[in-house]
Amino acid sequence: MAEEDNYTKDGTVDYKNDPADRNKTGTWKACPFILGNECCERLAYYGMSSNLLLYFTNQLNQHSAAASKNLSNWSGTCYVTPLLGAFLADAYLGRYRTIASFSIIYVMGMTLLTLSASVPGLRPTCYKKDECTATNFQIAVCYVALYLVAFGTGGIKPCVSSYGADQFDDADEVEKGHKSSFFNWFYFSINIGALVASSVLVWIQVNVGWGWGFGVPAVAMAVAVGFFFSGTRLYRNQKPGGSPLTRLCQVVVASLRKRRVAVPEDKSLLFETSDAEAAAIVGSRKLDHTTEFRFFDKAAVEVQSDYNKESINPWRLCTVTQVEELKAIIKLLPVWATGIIFSAVYGQMGNLFLLQAEYMNTRLGNTAFKIPEASLSIFDTLSVIVWVPIYDQFIIPITRKFTGHKNGLTQLRRMGIGLFISIFAMVSAAVLEIVRLNIVKRHDSYDVKEAPISVFWQVPQYFIIGCAEVFMYIGQIEFFYEQAPDSMRSLCAALSLTTTALGNYLSAFLVTIVTEVSTRNGKPGWIADNLNHGKLHYFFWLLAVLSLLNLGAYVVAAKRYTYKKAVGTLR
Repeated sequence: MAEEDNYTKDGTVDYKNDPADRNKTGTWKACPFILGNECCERLAYYGMSSNLLLYFTNQLNQHSAAASKNLSNWSGTCYVTPLLGAFLADAYLGRYRTIASFSIIYVMGMTLLTLSASVPGLRPTCYKKDECTATNFQIAVCYVALYLVAFGTGGIKPCVSSYGADQFDDADEVEKGHKSSFFNWFYFSINIGALVASSVLVWIQVNVGWGWGFGVPAVAMAVAVGFFFSGTRLYRNQKPGGSPLTRLCQVVVASLRKRRVAVPEDKSLLFETSDAEAAAIVGSRKLDHTTEFRFFDKAAVEVQSDYNKESINPWRLCTVTQVEELKAIIKLLPVWATGIIFSAVYGQMGNLFLLQAEYMNTRLGNTAFKIPEASLSIFDTLSVIVWVPIYDQFIIPITRKFTGHKNGLTQLRRMGIGLFISIFAMVSAAVLEIVRLNIVKRHDSYDVKEAPISVFWQVPQYFIIGCAEVFMYIGQIEFFYEQAPDSMRSLCAALSLTTTALGNYLSAFLVTIVTEVSTRNGKPGWIADNLNHGKLHYFFWLLAVLSLLNLGAYVVAAKRYTYKKAVGTLR
C-alpha cells in the first residue's frame, strides 16, 4: 500500500510507459522545461508574426485591406489546425509525441520563411527601403512557409498547456492546488517570449533586415524543441484514449436508434462499466450522470438488441460516461462562442492598431530614434507580465475571502470580467483615432503620413487588452482543461483556440463588408489606403458595440452552465 502511494492516481505514466512515480516525475520539477519550451516557441511565433502585416504591405507590395485579410486568414488557420493536432494527441499519439513531431514541421516552416526573405531569387526585389515587388513564385514560397508554420503550430498549441497541467495529479489535493497557478505562469512565459519578440526582433526586422528578422525566430524555435526534449525523463504522460469523435458519434447514433425508448427515472438503471471508478475509456475517470440533454441518455438504456453474441454493440449501447462526454462538449459551446468577439478585439493589435500607428509620430521623445509600429504590442505584453503576479499573489487571496472559492474567482466569473474590460480597449482606440483625425484636419495634413501626435497615445488600448487577457484567456485555458472529459483535454483546448481563428475570420469578414459598403460611390471607405481620408474609428466603435452585446450573451450562457462532476481516480 505504501508503495502504491508513491504513484500518481490519475493514470499517468512515465517515459518508459510505467506508472508515474510522484516523487521522480511531474509537478514543478517538469514544468520549467515545458514553460521554457513555450517561452521560446512564442518568441519564435510572435517574432515572425508581429510585423507580418508590414511585410505584406512593404515587401510583398499588397494593399492595406488585402494585407489585413491575408494576415487574418493565416492567423485564423494557425488556430484551426490545432483541431487536427488535438485529435491525434487524444486519440492515438499522446501529447508528448504530438508536440515532438509537429515541432519538426514548425522548424521546417520557419527555415523556409527565413530563406524566402534572404536568398536571392526567393526574396522580393527592393528598389529602396520598403519599396519592393515580389513575383508570384516568391509570394507562393512565402505562403508555403507560413502555412507550414500554421500546420506545425497545430500540434503544439492545443497540447502544451494541457501537457503542463497533466504534470499535477488531479487526485492529489496538494498537487491539484498548484494547477491554477501553473496556468497563470504558463501565460506569463508566453508573454516573456512575446516581450522579446515585439521589442528586439521587430527592431531587427525594421533596421537590420527581414532575413535576420525571420532567422532569429527560427533559431528560437530550434531552442524550444531542445528545451522540450530535455525534460523527457521527468514528464508524466496521459495515455491516448482512442478516437473521441467516434465515441461522440456512437452516442448520437445510439440515441437516434432508441428515440422511442423511455429513459428510466432511476439513473442507476442506465448502463455503466462495473469498475467502481475507472471508465471503459482509457485514461478517463467516470462522469456522474446529469439531467441536461436527457435525449442522449437513451444511448445508455439497455435493451436486448444491444447485445451481439453476448458482446455489446457500441453503436447501440453507450456508457453513462460516454454520454456525459457528449453533454460536456455541448455545454461548453455557448461559453466557447462568446470568445469569438473577444478574439476579434485581441487580433487588432497585430492588424489595425499597426495601421493606426503608421500615421502617428513614432519618434522616442525629441530624438531621431523611431519605434517600430509592431513594437507597441510590448505594452500589451508588459501589461500581462504586471497583471499575472498581481492576480496570482493579491487578487486570488483577496477574492477568496469574499467568495470562499479556492481560486478566488470561478473560471466563468474571471472570463466575464475579461470580456467587460475588453470593451474599453476598443473605446480607447476609437477615441484616439477621432483625436488623430482632428489633428490632421486642424493642420490640413491629409497627405502627410505622420501626424503630429505621439504613437505612445496607443499605450492605453494595448494595456487594457493585456489586462483583459489575464482574466479572459487564462480563465479560458483553465476552464476548458478542467471542464473537458479526461480523455478529450487536448481536443477541448483546441476548441478554445478556434475562437481565436474565428475571431480572425470574423475580423476579415467585417473588413470585407465594411470596405464593400463604405467605398461605394467612389468614397475612400472606413479603412482607406490613406487612413487620413478614412474613418477607422467607426470600425473600432463597431467592435465595441459587438463586444457589449457579446458580454450580455456570455452572462446568460454562464448562468446556465453546470460544472463537470468526475467520480473517483484511475489507480
